[in-house]
Amino acid sequence: MPKQIKYQVNENELKELEAMQSRGPDARARQRATGLRLLHLGKKPAEVAELLNVSVASVYNWHAEWRQGGVSGLSDKVRSGRPRRADAAYCAQLAETLETDPMTLGYGFTCWTIERLRAHLAQTTGISLSKDTLRQVLDEQAYVYRRPKHDLSPLQDDQARATAKDLLADLKKRPKPTRSSYSLWTKRH
Repeated sequence: MPKQIKYQVNENELKELEAMQSRGPDARARQRATGLRLLHLGKKPAEVAELLNVSVASVYNWHAEWRQGGVSGLSDKVRSGRPRRADAAYCAQLAETLETDPMTLGYGFTCWTIERLRAHLAQTTGISLSKDTLRQVLDEQAYVYRRPKHDLSPLQDDQARATAKDLLADLKKRPKPTRSSYSLWTKRH
């Protein structure tokens, strides 16, 4: 005959579960606290699993983790994963590249776009990131994209520009035609 598992908790543990349920660090920890509280209230593990849309084994695992580690046992454990490709050296190269005019590096453009920046950094660092990942790194480094302001003044004729400026000043000096202010209705011209 299987061993009977006691799901009842004492008053202090119940307060901890309620606190985790309402202010837990993440949604999964809150869900686990909810499951344990339902067990405490007399629900069977299969009922809790169905209510929370998880497997029965998960409910048993939550209870075991709770008994072993308390409230901290309900949070996800640190998981290993692939190291980040955009390390400190990559971020330093990124900052240096953004501060450099692309023309000085031999490119035929004057603005860095995501695709151009991605291609240049892949060539210089050997690390190729996706556009979305590069945008995320730029966001983490507090860079924002701003549209370039194109100035066409070097292409304009200085004499014609001065003449237009004088003409505009004369137009601004002329008195405006007066309209009657006692009615909102005016005649079409």
